[in-house]
Amino acid sequence: MKNMVLGLLGTLLVGSVYAENMDEMWGETTVKLRAENAERGELFDEGNYAMFIHWGLYSQLANQYEGKTYYGIGEWIMNPRVADIPVEEYRSQAGTFNPTEFDAKAIAQLAKDAGMKYIVITAKHHEGFAMYDSKACDFNIVDSTPWKKDPMKELAAACREAGLGFGFYYSHSQDWTFPGGRNGPELDENGNPASFDDYFYKKCLPQVEELCTEYGPIELIWFDTPGGMEKKYVQQLVDVVRKNQPKALVSGRAGHNLGDYQTLGDMEVPHKNVKGMWESVDTTNDSWAYAWYDQNWKTPKEILHRLIACVGRGGTYMLNIGPDGKGAVPERAVRSLSEAGEWIHRYPQVVYGTDASPWGHAMPWGDVTVKGTRLFLSVFDWPESGKLFLPGLETEIKSVRLLNGSASQAVAYTVSNGWNIFELPPRAPEKLVSVVEVELADAPEVGSAFGIDPNEGTEIFADFAEVDGAEIVKDRWMEKFGEWICVYPATTWQPGGKAVWEVDVLVPGDYDVSLTYTGEGRLVWGVDVIGGEHIQNQQNASHNYQEFPMGWLNFPTPGKYKVAVSCLEGNIETAELKSIRLIPLEKFESTPQQTARN
Repeated sequence: MKNMVLGLLGTLLVGSVYAENMDEMWGETTVKLRAENAERGELFDEGNYAMFIHWGLYSQLANQYEGKTYYGIGEWIMNPRVADIPVEEYRSQAGTFNPTEFDAKAIAQLAKDAGMKYIVITAKHHEGFAMYDSKACDFNIVDSTPWKKDPMKELAAACREAGLGFGFYYSHSQDWTFPGGRNGPELDENGNPASFDDYFYKKCLPQVEELCTEYGPIELIWFDTPGGMEKKYVQQLVDVVRKNQPKALVSGRAGHNLGDYQTLGDMEVPHKNVKGMWESVDTTNDSWAYAWYDQNWKTPKEILHRLIACVGRGGTYMLNIGPDGKGAVPERAVRSLSEAGEWIHRYPQVVYGTDASPWGHAMPWGDVTVKGTRLFLSVFDWPESGKLFLPGLETEIKSVRLLNGSASQAVAYTVSNGWNIFELPPRAPEKLVSVVEVELADAPEVGSAFGIDPNEGTEIFADFAEVDGAEIVKDRWMEKFGEWICVYPATTWQPGGKAVWEVDVLVPGDYDVSLTYTGEGRLVWGVDVIGGEHIQNQQNASHNYQEFPMGWLNFPTPGKYKVAVSCLEGNIETAELKSIRLIPLEKFESTPQQTARN
């Protein structure tokens, strides 16, 4: 399996996760997996898909305060960077918080229907309001609201009944309403200076103890934003988790490398495989918490695309919902999750207990996940040509089948110059994603070159390049407050610098070349087939990433080539190259040299 870091991913009570029928076991057709029987980290490492829930006092404000709408992530509305709500004014909002439409069983059922294996919910976010009955601080949903219920007890019970894992998000460093918490009040209720120790020992540590002792088995504790928190504090929190919940994971955002796995940046789905045990956290629209205006919902197909991309890169995908102030989940989020879940329940073997793609990246038509000697090709963009191209596979194929739920049909294929070409019917069997299963004679081995797809061409990102006289850096920014975008461009260009990729060309001839980049002023870029043709062009740069045409390059014969990009003239130190795209001008045609297979 993709990761054995914990060394505890052994045998389930209901059967081995490595069994041949594991896909059925994780599905709905056999005995229900009880989460408390899973070994430590099992639901994370083998389930690959989870529900995140951001729900709190901020959900009632819904990104609107004193008649003004604030655009960005809703859980930060109190912060000075957003509405700058005074502490006492924010605390007073609890007096009208009455989420009578909260339905723990419906949320657990939604997660199960969506194909998710556990739920993590905000027990306390940065603003300090506890969404459970905390004895350590009365700023909580039981003591401070007219509702006076503990939704965490209800949700924990609903998850156990549904066979789902359950865990808590807890903001362990920031607390904007408790004296001494990071970015919180500097004076206590008596007007005396408050220290971080005051917050940590009076509130944080006792609350984590409560969460680990009063809600049954916990799948994980998801700490967040440690900031400058000293290691000694983080270690004490981890010790509390280990003592009371030995099967629970601790998130990588605990700090000081004391967590069990890595969490990527918010909303980051990586282009290339990531080693180790990791997760991507994402949300169904743009805000984590409910925002009244935010209707930019991910479609079912987009959810599946991002989920399979994470699984195909070797990770776990945790997708967030934001119930509103009444506790209801927005209907469109329910619809998208449920429709995506219907597909997952038809093809559980694609998602659960799988390994990363041996290619290390997505394909132009979709993505690949692996289970033993089986490849699952998730085809998002059905080829109009009827031919699906798989480059660089070096392992012998035993059979190929196009799946349609529990049914399947054999797929004929040919081999040409190291490419496998599958003959598909004119129409996709699935509305969202169709699946081609490839059974191999042995574990998959693939070449390192990027195949240039003869149907649509291929975009290759800069972080796959070998660079000389340039650097690959992480470029991360917010489209609006809290909505993160992340790319890894080639930048800090020097005269003569190059970014080089090895490509595999099946169709010889001319290719249309374009570059996606940002920079200042007009830039001259050069593109070379090393040992072959050179082209260059000047284009105006933009403050954001845009795709610009460069011209045509010729590949005279099928085979492997090296393609290089250089920034030649202009303000080259500002240039950031995101990707290169190569599109064939001529379509693939069969040749007598191909070997036919059935």
